[in-house]
Amino acid sequence: MTTIGIIGGGQLGRMLAMAAARLNFRTVILEPQVDCPAAQVANDQIIAAYDDEAALGKLAEVSDIITYEFENVPVAAAERLAAKRPVFPPPKALEVAQDRLTEKRFINGCGIATARFHAVDSQADLEAALADFGGTGVLKTRRLGYDGKGQRVFRSTADGPAGAFAALGGVPLILESFVPFEREISIIAARAPDGAVACFDPAENVHRNGILHTSMVPAEIGAAAGEAARVAAKAILDALGYVGVIGVEFFVLADGSLIVNEMAPRVHNSGHWTEAACVVSQFEQHIRAVAGLPLGNPRRHSDCVMQNLIGDDLDTVPAWLAEDDVLVHLYGKTEARAGRKMGHVTRLVRG
Repeated sequence: MTTIGIIGGGQLGRMLAMAAARLNFRTVILEPQVDCPAAQVANDQIIAAYDDEAALGKLAEVSDIITYEFENVPVAAAERLAAKRPVFPPPKALEVAQDRLTEKRFINGCGIATARFHAVDSQADLEAALADFGGTGVLKTRRLGYDGKGQRVFRSTADGPAGAFAALGGVPLILESFVPFEREISIIAARAPDGAVACFDPAENVHRNGILHTSMVPAEIGAAAGEAARVAAKAILDALGYVGVIGVEFFVLADGSLIVNEMAPRVHNSGHWTEAACVVSQFEQHIRAVAGLPLGNPRRHSDCVMQNLIGDDLDTVPAWLAEDDVLVHLYGKTEARAGRKMGHVTRLVRG
């Protein structure tokens, strides 16, 4: 029986392990947290840091294929594993996605538009970049940071830059221009080892406090915008020689054109709806891709809205369970904290 190693033990690793089990694959999780969500449903867990050399050696020894559930896996660890076993998506995808400046330049190199941006390596750089953008923009750490963390927003010249570089740790930053978008969408796409690409329908996303709140499908966009999202995702996948599922987030402008916000080289929160509204979910699609199996048909059989359960939203689960046409998925986390994703629900919308 083929064993798939998964680096990372959170909810995405959990759902990947569940999908793998349905296709008769064993899974082994590399994760330092004991009794992590993924290990609760996997066959085994290696309890160690992601860059632990002995643990990486053991993961390579017991796995036939290796994948990961988050984009901050150390690139050196992925490359070390790739010398022994197939690692999908390829380490190059991690290298690109881990640095927002590298990512923006890569996406532009694929012929795809992004927000304007400046590299910021000092307070002087920040002041010059803000002056170029009229005193506004979003300042972000180039590495790490998610769900709104590691950011500062300058909405007008009144939000002076004094001390902002040091306040974000004095690390390399990027200042991105504001984008006058009408809505945010994302597309989940998969690429097989032979280059075949399959895209799920774009989802329209709403964020609260920097965290995804809902994803609605279909998105309220025209056919041309949907096709542009598919074309952009394929260009990114092909340029990386990618294998597996990717999430690409876009801003939709007033004229219907798109610019890419960011990419995630993994299964993605905004694709959880596929679990309820498609025969083949994003999680099964990823397992199919990395295992060299035929990609599934990404066709959607129902309209739907996926909603994240954050922190104390866990208390609403009984009410969700009482509703018809709602899929409830909880992540096995023992402590509900503010801002922590505890599960999600997907309501099918019947016509």
